[in-house]
Amino acid sequence: MVVYIWSLNISSKDTSALNQSGNVSSGDLLEPHDSPPGLSRTGHTVTAVCLGAILLLGCLNNLFVLLVFARFRSLWTPINLILLNISVSDILVCLFGTPFSFASSLYGKWLLGHHGCKWYGFANSLFGIVSLMSLSILSYERYAALLRATKADVSDFRRAWLCVAGSWLYSLLWTLPPFLGWSNYGPEGPGTTCSVQWHLRSTSSISYVMCLFIFCLLLPLVLMIFCYGKILLLIKGVTKINLLTAQRRENHILLMVVTMVSCYLLCWMPYGVVALLATFGRTGLITPVTSIVPSVLAKSSTVVNPVIYVLFNNQFYRCFVAFLKCQGEPSVHGQNPQHSSKEDPHVFRPCDGASIHRSAEGPQKKEQHSLSLVVHYTP
Repeated sequence: MVVYIWSLNISSKDTSALNQSGNVSSGDLLEPHDSPPGLSRTGHTVTAVCLGAILLLGCLNNLFVLLVFARFRSLWTPINLILLNISVSDILVCLFGTPFSFASSLYGKWLLGHHGCKWYGFANSLFGIVSLMSLSILSYERYAALLRATKADVSDFRRAWLCVAGSWLYSLLWTLPPFLGWSNYGPEGPGTTCSVQWHLRSTSSISYVMCLFIFCLLLPLVLMIFCYGKILLLIKGVTKINLLTAQRRENHILLMVVTMVSCYLLCWMPYGVVALLATFGRTGLITPVTSIVPSVLAKSSTVVNPVIYVLFNNQFYRCFVAFLKCQGEPSVHGQNPQHSSKEDPHVFRPCDGASIHRSAEGPQKKEQHSLSLVVHYTP
């Protein structure tokens, strides 16, 4: 009996060492050899609290968006379908990603094994890139709407469905290669989350990290800045025509652009920078704290996105308020209830507007040019 207790104590003390040797012998790279020591118990607890808050708020916020979208038919427009795609990808992260990192942080170690780690890395990368691409596509669609001289057809969803399908296919294009030998999915930071193996120094891994940074993080950012910058320039042109109302609109658009781009940079750029430092910096440069903070910030986008894109979308905001008050379908334009819900919600009256079309009233009034502002844009 004494011998049995002694052997039990030894095995419990050396469990981590035995598991590590077993993983290495079987090719299960759950603990990189050059990884720094893990977080303290306090660090794991703080991380778990942050991830728990992100999990709760992310699920609630995106669930509200989905319920509001399902409740009000006036929201069923092509451009809002892209907004819905963002919420779907974010809530999938909350359901299939954050709970596992939350539970692992509570226990201080990864709980799902080698294959679970690969699935977690793939799923989070897939849904994250879908969200990023959808944000950039949304900015382009908003900019393109300003350039259209005719009212958008809200019954034509083909373009929107192509954009949604394209975001998922594009994401799959960049998240499947690690399963095919181009880089690899594995543990990151203190070992309670999994992602692309940034620390690997092979040629294939370095090339993959660079492509991922350029085409899945930097490219969407450049597209967002370009499109929203163009929108601001168009709005500035309107201020010369109707100073008061257009100035308000310009301030609203400026606030929206600064908030969206700033939140994008805050949530995703630290993660990209840390990944580059882990790839090209010296071994051990990225500590567990340095690696876990950007990972938590990236997951916080699931909370931030629905807040930004609902609060800055007048149509969604009115429907959201009506949903909370258990009211019926709000008017599309928020003021005149006579408007039909089938009317394009992205076409506003002159006081809301941005795209400018000059037209003559007729041959007999050729010298009197009327100025009409037609807007195909909802911020």
